[in-house]
Amino acid sequence: MIISTGLACAILVGGFILLVALRVPVAFALAISTVPIVVMELRLTPFIVLDRMFQSYNSFILLAVPFFLLAANLMNSGKVTDKLIDLARVLTGWMPGGLGHVNVAVSMLFAGISGSSTADAAGCGKILIPAMIKEGYDRRFAIAITACSSVMGVIIPPSILMIVWGGVMQTSVGALFLAGAVPGIMIGLALMATVYGYAKVYNYPIIGKPSFSDIVTAFKGAFLAMLTPILVIGGIVGGVVTPTESAIIAAGYSLILGMFVYRTVTIKDLGHIFYDTGRFASISLFAIGSASAFGWLLAFYHVPQLVVDTMTAWQFGTFGTALVIAGLFLFFGLFIDAIPTIIILGTVLLPVATAADIHPVAFAIIGIVSLAFGLVTPPYGLCLLISASIGGMNVVQVMREVVVILLPMLAILLLIILFPEIALWLPRQLMPDTIN
Repeated sequence: MIISTGLACAILVGGFILLVALRVPVAFALAISTVPIVVMELRLTPFIVLDRMFQSYNSFILLAVPFFLLAANLMNSGKVTDKLIDLARVLTGWMPGGLGHVNVAVSMLFAGISGSSTADAAGCGKILIPAMIKEGYDRRFAIAITACSSVMGVIIPPSILMIVWGGVMQTSVGALFLAGAVPGIMIGLALMATVYGYAKVYNYPIIGKPSFSDIVTAFKGAFLAMLTPILVIGGIVGGVVTPTESAIIAAGYSLILGMFVYRTVTIKDLGHIFYDTGRFASISLFAIGSASAFGWLLAFYHVPQLVVDTMTAWQFGTFGTALVIAGLFLFFGLFIDAIPTIIILGTVLLPVATAADIHPVAFAIIGIVSLAFGLVTPPYGLCLLISASIGGMNVVQVMREVVVILLPMLAILLLIILFPEIALWLPRQLMPDTIN
């Protein structure tokens, strides 16, 4: 039979929602929901869908994903996180709510190395959540600020989500990296302002002012680690290396730091590190394949064009369309991992953004920042789940603090929507030939 667009949408989306509600993993739910369409539609065969999945992997840029994950795992295993915490402590620990500021600052530093929010939440959370509780911070606040600050891992460059976005949408990864820098720093400053407010209200302690020798020691300890974002971002922006090559450099550099400089990674540790990296990378890449097949079927039934026509008829304008786009990414981020959401929703909304005169890079940053919030909002909320597990509490118990901390972060997202130059300024300065 020939399936209509409406029926195809109902089967695909309805089947996917049902499977997710039944606790089927998202990557498998996307793949399984395509089966009824393939069986019923005369114009399709299973081989076509499988071919679309395999074609999605035929992208050199996607090789960057496992290598950035490997770099993050090597950094965590190599105790580089400890060096970053020491640096963050001397930079921000002297302010009211010292350890809270350290938590935010180290997330900003770690984000510039790993590109992974979950690695940030796990690596930094294991050290800082117990330390904050010991210093007298409310357990719920310690968990919430750790989870919320970790989202900067996918906003401040380098970012795995930006690499996937660039590969799927054919957007310059270097431009995306530069575009995420200013919004990421603004979110970090908003979080630090929130910590300051909590510290004043609850009288949280100050670590104390560091001596000059403490500052020098911290900078010396973290200096080599902080070269990572310079090597990665500088190489891409300068046109010296591709994103994939920069990820390989980051992983190799992290391996050298762990094994030969800090000497905290042994040959015996490498087996576990490689296994964890392969496991997480395979999950992400399988999600890319199944989401690509799902998205291709939506395109086969002209769903993106239907969405463009509908939203154009409503005449939201540039600002209104950007708000709707952000709202959709925020909503989908509640339930689905960011990578399949980028492939499915991003490809559908790209023509909508183009029709509304939203710059492709600004569209990307709005989408990525919106999706980042999904890492700390149930039922998905992976970073919140990790932080709550470390802190020994239920997610529901910390939701009040999470909502309070998210409010200023949402205000930054609104500013990016209102003034897209916040994201576009830096790439226009450093990559004028790419951004126009």
